[in-house]
Amino acid sequence: MPSESRALSRSLLRTSLALLAGTALAAPLVLSAPAAAVVAADPYTVTALKITVRAGDRRCTLDTDVYRPTGVDAAHPAPAVLTTNGFGGSKADGATDAIARAFAARGYVALAYSGLGFGKTGCPISLDDPRVDGRTASRLLDMLAGTRKADDGTRVDYVAKDGNSDPRVGMIGGSYGGAIQLATAAVDHRVDALVPLITWNDLSYSLDPNNAGRTEGVSGQLPGAYKWQWTNGFFLLGESQGLLHPNLDASRTGGAGCLHFVERACATKRLLDSGTYPAEQTQAVLAYARSVSPVSYLKSVTAPTLLIQGQADTLFNLNEATATYRTLTAQGTPAKMIWQSWGHSGGMRKPAAGELNLAEGNVGGSYVGRRILAWFDRYLRHHKKTDTGPAFAYYRDWVTDGPTYATSSSVPAADGRRLYLSGDGTLVDDRSKVVPGSRTYRNLPMATSHSESSLSSMLGLPDAAPFDTAGTHLAWTSAPVGGRPVDVVGAPRVTLKVDSPAAERAQESSDAADRLVLFAKLYDIAPDGTKTLVNRLVAPARVPDVTRSFSVELPGIVHRYEPGHRLGFVIAASDDAYAGNRGVKPVTVTSTPEDTGVLELPVTRGGLR
Repeated sequence: MPSESRALSRSLLRTSLALLAGTALAAPLVLSAPAAAVVAADPYTVTALKITVRAGDRRCTLDTDVYRPTGVDAAHPAPAVLTTNGFGGSKADGATDAIARAFAARGYVALAYSGLGFGKTGCPISLDDPRVDGRTASRLLDMLAGTRKADDGTRVDYVAKDGNSDPRVGMIGGSYGGAIQLATAAVDHRVDALVPLITWNDLSYSLDPNNAGRTEGVSGQLPGAYKWQWTNGFFLLGESQGLLHPNLDASRTGGAGCLHFVERACATKRLLDSGTYPAEQTQAVLAYARSVSPVSYLKSVTAPTLLIQGQADTLFNLNEATATYRTLTAQGTPAKMIWQSWGHSGGMRKPAAGELNLAEGNVGGSYVGRRILAWFDRYLRHHKKTDTGPAFAYYRDWVTDGPTYATSSSVPAADGRRLYLSGDGTLVDDRSKVVPGSRTYRNLPMATSHSESSLSSMLGLPDAAPFDTAGTHLAWTSAPVGGRPVDVVGAPRVTLKVDSPAAERAQESSDAADRLVLFAKLYDIAPDGTKTLVNRLVAPARVPDVTRSFSVELPGIVHRYEPGHRLGFVIAASDDAYAGNRGVKPVTVTSTPEDTGVLELPVTRGGLR
């Protein structure tokens, strides 16, 4: 290949990877211009500092920027806000820098840093492991406490303290920059307040979801359906760091078979790629994925936490934040939760008008932003009379005149309305209306249903409308909504019983990958027949035992069914964004008034019949 062609290919690849880094895998998922240089009019100064620490079994140098408000010094200290990048970003990306500037302009000392394995920070990517990434961030708290100097001898001695070595510090960030907050707070109780946005509860669920037989947090008893498109996007971004950031520190080299990830992260990817789930190996990999996830260490988190999750998010859905919220509140950790409009899905699509946009630093110009400011005002500035808002708030995209957020004292549970799966393909509101009948679908060797292209979602490109191929799915449809709209807020749940002799024989295998997989989802069907898959969300389910009934918890939604619209419920044999069944496994669903599937909906307004 001519040298100019190689240069062009390299440039195109760098551009593609930069687009990925600036969109779906780095909050807030919108492309933005590089941070502007500090000008004299800014009410703060920015100082780049390096600090070398031990991260796990390695030593690496952290690349940080400290934003110091004018007038803040040792005699006039201020509380601090710590922030870091989403996956694939760095301290210099639009969102991370804008967050730091927004809080520095409001009188907070801000410290932005590139996470391990990103930007110019050393060490391989270790997935926000509290034992590595969390303890590393703890060393930055030492620097903010003035007890540890930067590599050049600089001491930060102007952060307000609650004790000699206890700086008053809050953390904020999205996605990968969200989980690091919980990981840090679990190992260092000096953190005073957290605001994690659009992050995970359990990576084993995020990357390989099983919505059937939930036993802890969001996780089911078995590994689920490999979310291969999103996972490959992450892996590409991680392994390409040497191309995005040439001349990397030698400490960035990963484990065996990896360029920039720790070995156990690569082992997880290899298992998912293999399409097999041998029992002993699978349990070890799942245990690792959960060990680097909040589900395993939330019991150690005591810092007040404001969780913010996106409704448009097929990577980390609303169920993940809900599981974290319920764990924190049950153990007495102060916590509140907001479901905003934007998440990882949608690529370059900007947040809705009036919504928080971290890349633009409009913290004070939105409902969510004002809630964040109040949270830090209460827990960092110790203004105890500050109202931090209701326990739960959610964005309503159907409101055009008036407040777009509704509030509640609790998260709705999936027991508001029940619909029954009738043998004639209808959803009815009473068992007595169920028509006896059986219907069958079968999977094919290739995927025959489409929910989304994760690559399109990452880059904000057009995507084909969701579809299900005839003969490879079953659908049930409700009667039209009556005179009042029906608002569904929360995670629907369905209880099913299926018949599949092929799946029953296959589940005798010790390999969990042989068990039946199906995909449950909800549609909104307009009067003209147009079907909308709400936020393109689906619920992969690997059935624990096809000889018994089982429950599937669908991803949480906030959706209004307008009068005249119908609710559609579908179970499909496959989905092209996920790995599916091994072998052909026909499935029959039989309904009688005494024994049929039940769909439970968290309805906050109106009713379905």
